[in-house]
Amino acid sequence: MAAPTIAYRKGFYHELKSGERYLWCSCGRSATQPFCDGSHSATEFLPVLFRARCDEDVIFCGCKHTKTPPFCDGAHSNLPGGYSEDDPLSPENLAVASVPHQADPRVPLDAECYVFATGRAALTRRGALAYCPVISPAMGALFQAQFYAEAGPGASPVIDSDDRHTVLFVAAGEGEVEICGRRFDLAPGNGVYIGPGEAWRIHNPGEAPIKLFISQGPGAEDLVFQDAMPGVFDDGNPHRRAEIDPSQRHAMAERFYQLLINREHGSTVVTQFIGNIPKSKAEPHRHLYEEALIFLRGAGVVWTERTKTTVGPGDVLFQPRKQVHSVQCVSEGGMDVVGVIYPGDNPSINY
Repeated sequence: MAAPTIAYRKGFYHELKSGERYLWCSCGRSATQPFCDGSHSATEFLPVLFRARCDEDVIFCGCKHTKTPPFCDGAHSNLPGGYSEDDPLSPENLAVASVPHQADPRVPLDAECYVFATGRAALTRRGALAYCPVISPAMGALFQAQFYAEAGPGASPVIDSDDRHTVLFVAAGEGEVEICGRRFDLAPGNGVYIGPGEAWRIHNPGEAPIKLFISQGPGAEDLVFQDAMPGVFDDGNPHRRAEIDPSQRHAMAERFYQLLINREHGSTVVTQFIGNIPKSKAEPHRHLYEEALIFLRGAGVVWTERTKTTVGPGDVLFQPRKQVHSVQCVSEGGMDVVGVIYPGDNPSINY
């Protein structure tokens, strides 16, 4: 089959109306992108009919190489010119205001966007667990919450999922996580999924703390603790732990990511991934999902429309849906990051 014309190197944002029909252009020749105007008539391509079942925001494919027509699947990032870099020294970028880090762990950027420095946060202790909120509804999140925690020697208190999807990421330390009586090994780089109705705790056999990020969806203001381990382990989703596997990487031009926790583990709304950003500045873009980006290694700068600030290991970037942003790496060897997106299952989709 002939290759379609690349109409646009990113996705097209569109607000669907329930019950309306849409004819998506598959040939790339239409002058009314992303919709068909009949220009395919002399080609082997046919438009794709889509009927909206509800009012919603979507991203239609603009490059015409998606494997999920009519919607974007991130394929544009790996086409020639599809993932464009931005010049941090351009006149426009030189005019962006720099926001310094202060004593407060939260560095405000545009709108509800901010960077949270876990290294400056005060932790609340509950038994062998010390933790703090990083993202919450009170901080502007609509879909998720995140907590930074350090589990000391012994067993942590029992934490109830409170009918939420819970996703863990282990930043440092080794031990076990117990989910409703079932134990799984933990090591740096592991992701873990705990389903609604389940409870969990950390077992630390060593002296050094196990450092982890706890993400929940929908979001809550605080963790919910229990005196004992309630609930029943969901045997329908027995595979709960994910680890780094270079063979599972997905390329995004010079960048890459690997899905950690996703639908394979039972998580239907929250997706966790790990990736690497080479020394560069991405072009400003938006996502339809709400995102928390945890910086593990390297140094960089995060940009919004009118502000920017530096980031390093232990910092977390919170991005609301549709927030214009860009991440710049300034380190040789790149930056390692872990992302948590809600709602969504593909971190490469942008517009």
